[in-house]
Amino acid sequence: MKITDVTVYLAKEWRTFCFVVIDTDEGIYGLGEAGITGRELAVQGAIEHFKPLLIGQDPFRIEHIWQMLFRGGFFPAQRILTAAIAAIDTALWDIKGKALNVPVYELLGGRVRDKVLTYNHNGGETIEELVESCQKSVEEGWKVLRWGLAHYKGSIIEPRQAVRRAIKEFEAVREAVGDDIEIAMDVHTRVNLPEAVLLCQEVEQYRPYFIEDPLRVENPQSYQQLRNRTTVPLAVGEQYSSKWEFRQVIEEELMDYARIDLCVCGGITEAKKIAGWCETHYIDLAVHNPIGPVATSAFLHLCLSVPNFAVQELPRRPGVSLPDVVLNQPEWEDGYLLPPTAPGLGIELDREAIKKFPFVMQELPHLRRIDGSVSNW
Repeated sequence: MKITDVTVYLAKEWRTFCFVVIDTDEGIYGLGEAGITGRELAVQGAIEHFKPLLIGQDPFRIEHIWQMLFRGGFFPAQRILTAAIAAIDTALWDIKGKALNVPVYELLGGRVRDKVLTYNHNGGETIEELVESCQKSVEEGWKVLRWGLAHYKGSIIEPRQAVRRAIKEFEAVREAVGDDIEIAMDVHTRVNLPEAVLLCQEVEQYRPYFIEDPLRVENPQSYQQLRNRTTVPLAVGEQYSSKWEFRQVIEEELMDYARIDLCVCGGITEAKKIAGWCETHYIDLAVHNPIGPVATSAFLHLCLSVPNFAVQELPRRPGVSLPDVVLNQPEWEDGYLLPPTAPGLGIELDREAIKKFPFVMQELPHLRRIDGSVSNW
């Protein structure tokens, strides 16, 4: 079997998507998805650079191809390139599963669990609306709820104001949903150490499942300071693009949950390695899965196969996003994704139907402080 073509499909639905299809001379194709929302054209350009290297390759040589793409351009791959590699890598696993007539999780060692716990996204302009959103989610069957650190007037965020509101949100949500529902907040790297410490210390009493990305990720050393000043579980890593970037937060045990994004960090191949490294430090996976249904399926196979798993992000339940484009999406029941039984990822792409969702270049929001200075989104 040889690779004959690599095609990028950009689409716009509730957000922008970057899908990749790899065709072979035996009629089997693989499907993958890249991360880095808002920079899809850059990822597409990277894949165009990779395409001549892939044509004629044996798609079963997944590790070899990963190494060639990551190291073959002299500069080690990061983010844009690893997102491109991720889509390619996932598509190769899909091809191999289809060719051998087994689900991808069987190639990764087989299932270690019967279903995968998920969490959704909640929110509201007011605390009352947030509580209502969370209560509705509980009624639908979600066992883990997540919401983000609030910002004001569309694009303004002041960290101390946001933290004060967050503390009130935790109190209100915990009171509304009770003790048996897990709750978590995504700070989205929007505050610095003093505000992160304040937030974590004040919400300890509400027993959060985790606080996600309370600090920027460029300097992992800062997590040592936060780690020493709170007992709240920390979830870190959605912006990391390789095992090397995860190294310090794993080795120094600066996080409790690894926010691995296989659509950013080089695909299933790299995510599996990071997961194994985390296992040696008793760090569970709370995987970052904010984009499309192809990513959801790829993450599901990873999460079914690793022993140190906690929860999978799921912003849209299967069948809600692109149901006529990505076919045979996995089942969701009472807060859990169920194992697919079809070979490969278990999904298919309708290449004609995706044309109904033409790509529109979309910039992610930009936040500012009250004084006009830049804040992280």
